[in-house]
Amino acid sequence: MKPYQSIPITECGEPLVPILPDRFVIPDKHPYAAVGAPYGERSPYSLRQGVLTRLLQAQEMLQGMKPGWRILIFDAYRPIAVQQYMVDYTFADLLRSQNLTPDTLTEAQQQTFWEQVHQFWAVPSLNPATPPPHSTGAAIDVTLADENGTEIDMGSPIDEMSPRSYPDHFAGVADPNSPEYDAQGAQYHQYRQWLCKVMVEAGFCSHPHEWWHFSYGDQFWVWQQQQAGIDISAALYGAVT
Repeated sequence: MKPYQSIPITECGEPLVPILPDRFVIPDKHPYAAVGAPYGERSPYSLRQGVLTRLLQAQEMLQGMKPGWRILIFDAYRPIAVQQYMVDYTFADLLRSQNLTPDTLTEAQQQTFWEQVHQFWAVPSLNPATPPPHSTGAAIDVTLADENGTEIDMGSPIDEMSPRSYPDHFAGVADPNSPEYDAQGAQYHQYRQWLCKVMVEAGFCSHPHEWWHFSYGDQFWVWQQQQAGIDISAALYGAVT
């Protein structure tokens, strides 16, 4: 159990609403639907109303900094069934990348691989007190797109399970006065800072291990506010089933 999962939830009842494609860049095919994730009639490009309002604010701030640039929506609402599917898919893909199969793993190896998966993927809990963040409609995975709608290279792809996914991974090479300075790494760091700046100023919190993940009003958001000394006692959003 992660620390933020002890935060109580006082569901506010806001509906899931669609993310407007004319305001953001939205891929033609959702990446998880493309590998068989079971969304059914639910659209992955949905958020709680209050979360979408803040995302629009972030978009306005981005365009004030970089005219023509837009936020690209990678993933938003994720039903718990999809969370389970993607956790299992990621585990299997991790094994395939190392030419392993589940039946050849020792118990210790299984635990090690599951720990790697759960470092980046929330447990698909059906317990209403511990919903996966994306299943609340309060979490979103985003990146940047330029004036042509082309996705910006942020130094690592979304969902990569490596230290390159940490938001400040390239900070050490971004100082031009450092002997480790790297111009390309410095560019990646700047892009990540721009994304984080507009999202945080719109009210979101950022994930410490995922440069692309932000949320507002869920348990993780409350926990981060509390760590900053802000008196918020309960999350606004529970799981949407």
